[in-house]
Amino acid sequence: MPVPWFLLSLALGRSPVVLSLERLVGPQDATHCSPGLSCHLWDSDILCLPGDIVPAPGPVLAPTHLQTELVLRCQKETDCDLCLRVAVHLAVHGHWEEPEDEEKFGGEADSGVEEPRNASLQAQVVLSFQAYPTARCVLLEVQVPAALVQFGQSVGSVVYDCFEAALGSEVRIWSYTQPRYEKELNHTQQLPDCRGLEVRNSIPSCWALPWLNVSADGDNVHLVLNVSEEQHFGLSLYWNQVQGPPKPRWHKNLTGPQIITLNHTDLVPCLCIQVWPLEPDSVRTNICPFREDPRAHRNLWQAARLRLLTLQSWLLDAPCSLPAEAALCWRALGGDPCQPLVPPLSWENVTVDKVLEFPLLKGHPNLCVQVNSSEKLQLQECLWADSLGPLKDDVLLLETRGPQDNRSLCALEPSGCTSLPSRASTRAARLGEYLLQDLQSGQCLQLWDDDLGALWACPMDKYIHKRWALVWLACLLFAAALSLILLLKKDHAKAAARGRAALLLYSADDSGFERLVGALASALCQLPLRVAVDLWSRRELSAQGPVAWFHAQRRQTLQEGGVVVLLFSPGAVALCSEWLQDGVSGPRAHGPHDAFRASLSCVLPDFLQGRAPGSYVGACFDRLLHPDAVPALFRTVPVFTLPSQLPDFLGALQQPRAPRSGRLQERAEQVSRALQPALDCYFHPPGTPAPGRGVGPGAGDGT
Repeated sequence: MPVPWFLLSLALGRSPVVLSLERLVGPQDATHCSPGLSCHLWDSDILCLPGDIVPAPGPVLAPTHLQTELVLRCQKETDCDLCLRVAVHLAVHGHWEEPEDEEKFGGEADSGVEEPRNASLQAQVVLSFQAYPTARCVLLEVQVPAALVQFGQSVGSVVYDCFEAALGSEVRIWSYTQPRYEKELNHTQQLPDCRGLEVRNSIPSCWALPWLNVSADGDNVHLVLNVSEEQHFGLSLYWNQVQGPPKPRWHKNLTGPQIITLNHTDLVPCLCIQVWPLEPDSVRTNICPFREDPRAHRNLWQAARLRLLTLQSWLLDAPCSLPAEAALCWRALGGDPCQPLVPPLSWENVTVDKVLEFPLLKGHPNLCVQVNSSEKLQLQECLWADSLGPLKDDVLLLETRGPQDNRSLCALEPSGCTSLPSRASTRAARLGEYLLQDLQSGQCLQLWDDDLGALWACPMDKYIHKRWALVWLACLLFAAALSLILLLKKDHAKAAARGRAALLLYSADDSGFERLVGALASALCQLPLRVAVDLWSRRELSAQGPVAWFHAQRRQTLQEGGVVVLLFSPGAVALCSEWLQDGVSGPRAHGPHDAFRASLSCVLPDFLQGRAPGSYVGACFDRLLHPDAVPALFRTVPVFTLPSQLPDFLGALQQPRAPRSGRLQERAEQVSRALQPALDCYFHPPGTPAPGRGVGPGAGDGT
């Protein structure tokens, strides 16, 4: 869809205005002030230390407004530099306090008190400049005669000439007094580049500067560099960062006029362009035309990702800095909106690529992170679901602690937090007595604890069966008669609705591969599949032992007509080869949770005796293992590569006689989207550049 030129002008900014600037002669800084005031500039710069705000002892001078003007500082007619003139407007704030003697004795005060009221006011005004990579502070001394000292009235201004800065740079200015009686003033000034200066012939660095324009063609953006064919210049695209150095994205040395096309999906607010002639000491012109582009802001949030680092720590990964705040929320089973846990927790300011922590004691799959910007929800991810499994039918109890060991409990529900015990008609209120018993007996999981309260996750699924036990018993006789008639006809339909059982076996090569397996299992749970994996059954695995646990799971899965998925990795192939070479003795046990190693004693007989086809399938991840690396014995069943063969893999997991669903491709795309962040994190850990994410032509091959 073509972009209207009016909207494009709003997104890219107006054409540069040609400025005619005043010229200052000489290299020395100077200051002057309004009539009636006296001012003096310190000979040397000072340290930029604002200090804390202190109470004013009486009337003081305070900066009220900053005004800037661009000028040229010239050594000679054709040798000038761009300079920033700053005017600080001052006013009298505060007043004299009435002496205690005057209040006590009816107005007769010591005549010596009157002298300060008739005296002049002095102030030390600091101007602080920051223009990457330069920073400096100057001190201006100002004196105001007593005749101009009137509370709340402006007394004039003091002007500083001048701060030299690079063309096209952004200058941040602060002003305050020493000592500091009020909050400092601040102002940001964007300096023009050579295109906007009428006197660019007087600035040597502008003489050979390429001419850069930005235009649009439909959804794409063109960078047009109108220079001569003999002109050599460099062009760089980078992400400008508020803190730290810029992140380069693409760079090339070019010759002659060029038109470079950017796809609209590459635009983000901090994408900037730098161009300079390939000559010694040449000036580099920077332009960041997409700061207000709505498409760039949409792309920024689409590229943002939340990453769980440990149980408590996570970070927001995004190309640009952005104003955002985050909080934990609780997502109940059943599709209800995620409810922010504020209070008792609070919103936390988020900084891109900075590790943040929530004070959690335990993780839970129903805990999610919400990220808001400008009071609008932008991101929501349940970071703990990949490692802890799908959402659980648990209720969250909020404990509030008061003085004298008083405490109250409520259950978080879509309608609000229901006090326990309660006579309300909600589900948590009806089961409130049982929930309190579980809390006292230690059956609830404590997620957070503080002096003011705590959060507990209590299971609810067992109470559903207890509540309806009598109802089911009353209907059992009638249902049994109908079941005998409809059992054979509806057996297949019930199995399809319930979902086929799938047992996922893998070798725990490392923690990163375990997170990848957890992401795959969670994604498969969103389909009509009942997935079992040792990641989600650590307690049972430790209690029963790996061999007993796997044998029970395999027998139940195959009896229900399910399928066993062998997920091959380099470690799994090595274990299989070791077993086949050692024969009957088998490999040694390594660790209490290695179900794959323990499962080989039950898996191999099924393959050796020809019982595996129809009950087993194999899979491996692209770029991690080639299917030909799987031992030949296990290739008697289909072996799929993921995610490239997801449709065929999901088709093999369906019921044997189930018709091939027309939604299979849609489900494969759903699983692929859920799996992609885990694949990116595994193959491209945080801090390493991912291929294919460059912008501009020839991304990734910059010189």
